[in-house]
Amino acid sequence: MRNDKLFFFFFGKRNDKLFFCVFLFFFCLELSRGQNNGKTQVNVGVVTDVGTSYSEVAMLCINMSLADFYSSRPQFRTRLVVNVGDSKKDVVGAAIAALDLIKNKQVKAILGPWTSMQAHFLIEIGQKSQVPIVSFSATSPFLNSLRSPYFFRATYEDSSQVEAIKGFIKLFGWREVVPVYIDNTFGEGIMPRLTDALQDINVRIPYRSVIALNATDQEISVELLKMMNRPTRVFIVHMYASLASRVFIKAKEIGLMKAGYVWILTNGVIDDLSSINETGIEAMDGVLGIKTYIQKSQDLEKFISRWRKIFPRLELNVYGLWAYDGTTALAMAIEEAGINNMTFSNVVDTGRNVSELEALGLSQFGPKLLETLSKVQFRGLGGDFHFVNGQLQPSVFEIVNMIGTGEKTIGFWTEGNGLVKQLDQQPSSMSALSTWQDHLKQIIWPGEADSIPKGWEIPTNGKKLRIGVPKKIGFTDLVKVTRDPITNSTIVTGFCIDFFEAVIQAMPYDVSYEFIPFEKPDGKAGGSYNELVYQVYLGRYDAVVGDTTVLANRSSYVDFTFPFIKSGVGLIVSMTDAVKRDSVSLVKPLSWKLWLTSFFSFFLVGCTVWVLEHTVNPDFRGPKRFQASTICWFAFSTMVFAPRERVFSFWARALVITWYFLVLVLTQSYTASLASLLTSQQLNPTITSMRSLLDKGESVGYQRTSFILGKLKEEGFPKSRLVPFDTAEECDELLSKGTKKGGVAGAFLEIPYLRLFLGQFCNTYKMVEEPFNVDGFGFVSSYIRTFVKLH
Repeated sequence: MRNDKLFFFFFGKRNDKLFFCVFLFFFCLELSRGQNNGKTQVNVGVVTDVGTSYSEVAMLCINMSLADFYSSRPQFRTRLVVNVGDSKKDVVGAAIAALDLIKNKQVKAILGPWTSMQAHFLIEIGQKSQVPIVSFSATSPFLNSLRSPYFFRATYEDSSQVEAIKGFIKLFGWREVVPVYIDNTFGEGIMPRLTDALQDINVRIPYRSVIALNATDQEISVELLKMMNRPTRVFIVHMYASLASRVFIKAKEIGLMKAGYVWILTNGVIDDLSSINETGIEAMDGVLGIKTYIQKSQDLEKFISRWRKIFPRLELNVYGLWAYDGTTALAMAIEEAGINNMTFSNVVDTGRNVSELEALGLSQFGPKLLETLSKVQFRGLGGDFHFVNGQLQPSVFEIVNMIGTGEKTIGFWTEGNGLVKQLDQQPSSMSALSTWQDHLKQIIWPGEADSIPKGWEIPTNGKKLRIGVPKKIGFTDLVKVTRDPITNSTIVTGFCIDFFEAVIQAMPYDVSYEFIPFEKPDGKAGGSYNELVYQVYLGRYDAVVGDTTVLANRSSYVDFTFPFIKSGVGLIVSMTDAVKRDSVSLVKPLSWKLWLTSFFSFFLVGCTVWVLEHTVNPDFRGPKRFQASTICWFAFSTMVFAPRERVFSFWARALVITWYFLVLVLTQSYTASLASLLTSQQLNPTITSMRSLLDKGESVGYQRTSFILGKLKEEGFPKSRLVPFDTAEECDELLSKGTKKGGVAGAFLEIPYLRLFLGQFCNTYKMVEEPFNVDGFGFVSSYIRTFVKLH
């Protein structure tokens, strides 16, 4: 094998120890080839950026692959000879190197190049000369558009990870993301597929951030500041690792790595973390990434062990494994294609002045190699190796979380089950109601936050939403505006405010806002609710939060949210007790007829018992005055205790038993009626409807600043009969006085206030009618103005 260029490339700037290790390696390789004399040598090319660390790793893996392959298959008839072409980190340089390899070395296949831009030219050259191009690092989906059968991608296409990114964003419910990518074919290649995937889950891309490969630190800072001043906080980064390191160092300096931000890296960065220094890795703390999954195997562990012993200063990456497997696949395909017809035929007259490209011949070996390469299938270091439509097909990606100076695996994405904690996790164990903790392990977000970022917020240096709130005197349970006596800052509390803040907390993004009371310079209310709502239309406020009723006339110039409290207008009136309590209340439980009947029955029973008993019972004998007193005593004593006189005759006993029962019923009924009379009120409203108020010409009260005034005027109430009030105490005072004493006969309040009022004065007033129906309380906004401000 001719490795003179390669040796100079590796050892021009290396220390003696590394030189010795690599020299020993290639010496053994040459020795193994020398022992296989008589084998057919087949030239293959490698187009790479000579002098770079990633090229060193790839070339070492290529040579180790050939050494391992032929040492385990000494019977094979072919031996690959590697010819290196230096692309010099340039697209044109890669094309020149490929032309030189095909024209002068007549290579049968080319491994490489490194970048997708370089590969674009090489694919055209390979197609024209029928020389297969096997790239282990060109990942741009744009290369598929060339539709060349001579291009084989021994790696994963960038768009294959889009579904994993889509599943991740859907799991956390973010509604907007911003792609941040390098301004070249590699960066742009993933965008069409990524855009389509995000549209499938209704995720919006408000803008894109494109950074040039050679951008200065100042240009990177300017772009990051633009991102900082926009509301979206979820970023998908797709670029080279070298550029990503610079971007994140600047992002940390500017403040884009604080709590609330989400950064998702594609495998283009994560797979090449070994090329980033410690400062760059630390700047990525809390970042999430999609990493190519390499399944563990015994062969892989042995290879890694060998690598670390031979090349302790070089970090092995996934591209090195693909270079190893791609080389193995090429060696297998060339052996399978045979050794016949390995020449090039010229398609143009070489006597004419023609360009380098036109002078290329056609590889007669190319079509056969194309066929065998398409059928190669084996278990490589990177997993199952098999070309499907000219490229490898991934089924698993690893999800990692950057913590400190390392990475932590938090889950996997599989083609069949989506996001899972473990590869052996069954989809049946995750129900439709599962949370993100069921799919992924614990995540440390940027800023060491352990709560899920909302993904959207108004920048701290941006404008806040101006929220108008009503200034009220009474019924402050719903909205109350006060001033801090020390700082003079506005303090807004109440049920409506609590509800609004709960809604803000539940939103998938942060919204900055400030409450501005609707008041005059002297601190009094600034006007009615109609006037408050109109301020949104005028642009003084972006929204109004409070006990604002949804009305049709208001909806004509502002927007309302759905009602969060059912409302309406109720009529409350005073109540009078139908029962008067006085000194004769003890006789009220029984009617006068029942009283007379009861007294008559007592004497009748006493006389009847005396008639039946005085002939046989000595207790009922004696002087007439004694017998008369005995009759009265016996009759009335049965109400409270058994009389001392005994009863002998049968009929007298039957009468007494019956009388005892009647007396029991009578006394219990009296006791119950008296208890009810003394403890329960029989309250009846003084007014039963709004119509009766109109007919009688009564004065009525209404809440000041409320829309109720307009409703009452529409119903026919004269303005002179309408009395406003602010607080529940004022309403109570007006109702207590009544119309004759300068008060009102009834008061109209919205249902939420009415309930608060009755809760305070429950024994005195009652709602008798709900004459007006309204939609309820809602928040007010101007949708277009608010949308423009937030975006």
